Amino acid sequence: MEVVFDRPRSLTSVGTHYCPGCGHGIIHRLVAEVIDEFNIREKTVVVAPVGCAVLLYNYLNLDSYEAAHGRAPAIATGCKRVHPETVVFTYQGDGDLAAIGTAEIVHAATRGEKITTIFVNNAIYGMTAGQMAPTTLIGQKTTTTPNGRTPEKAGYPIRVCEMLAPLEGARYIARVSVSSPKNVIQAKKAIKKAFEMQIKGLGFSLVEVLSQCPTNWHMTPVESVKWVDDAMASYFPLGEFKVPKEG
Repeated sequence: MEVVFDRPRSLTSVGTHYCPGCGHGIIHRLVAEVIDEFNIREKTVVVAPVGCAVLLYNYLNLDSYEAAHGRAPAIATGCKRVHPETVVFTYQGDGDLAAIGTAEIVHAATRGEKITTIFVNNAIYGMTAGQMAPTTLIGQKTTTTPNGRTPEKAGYPIRVCEMLAPLEGARYIARVSVSSPKNVIQAKKAIKKAFEMQIKGLGFSLVEVLSQCPTNWHMTPVESVKWVDDAMASYFPLGEFKVPKEG
């Protein structure tokens, strides 16, 4: 019988702790597929910080580090510099990367560290009860903005891709989504390009993934997918923000 579907070797065979409708599981599989296709599992290291990504080592069959909140790029930098033959990537959420970890990611990018970052943006602190994150949209209700985020009190949501793309050391910056089969296919292509940048030794790469969080958004999984497309993608447009020049 022809095999049309199989579990990637880089993905472990365990049940998930994520909520129904969460996008993390999809992203895990895409990363695992890319690692398998490049045949780099035995030399890949993942760095996961605090947040929904904290148990990533349960799901990816890779060597891994745990980092303090926001510090994954620093740990990844040290690992890559000491072991330049490894493929090192961080897996971070918006409450981690775009808040306490902002300085870490900006300076890793501007130094052109040869690491890859998978940045999951679900516009909220998903693990710690649904507080406002740096990417929470204007008007979005959270446990710390029960009447909706306002620019007067909390400023505007941070667009990470637009912030990092102008930096000289950043080589590939893209924003994708996992809200539909079509978007999942595009997301995998971007993740593959990001890892390719590192394998070729070209510099820093980051893929931002818009992901649904039905539990903390107080929506059904179907409603949350629509909200990603209608609300999040309007403020955080999908696309490639920086690609290496040919030659």
